[in-house]
Amino acid sequence: MNNELVFYVEFNVKPEAVDDFLKDATAVLKAMAKEDTFVCTYFHRDSENPCRFTLYERWREATMADFIKNQLNAKDYRKAYEATLPKRLASPRTMTVLEPIGEWRR
Repeated sequence: MNNELVFYVEFNVKPEAVDDFLKDATAVLKAMAKEDTFVCTYFHRDSENPCRFTLYERWREATMADFIKNQLNAKDYRKAYEATLPKRLASPRTMTVLEPIGEWRR
């Protein structure tokens, strides 16, 4: 876990764009799950705000700059999705890199 890039992404989607966002985001998530450096992702909708979505992602990329270069800006399947985000989002998405401390599972 310590050699992984872990980050959290938050999206505030315009109400009229939620269905299209969900469809396109799901397609991108399925495609990115096939990448060699992909570890896992969790996709969530806020239970109190149906327009707020979050992703928790883990990758075998050294830095966020490497992830952006190797994944976000380099994959054809992301291009159309990335192009639609500005018109679908109520505010710019935020990406926060997390520092792993520990993991507990049952």
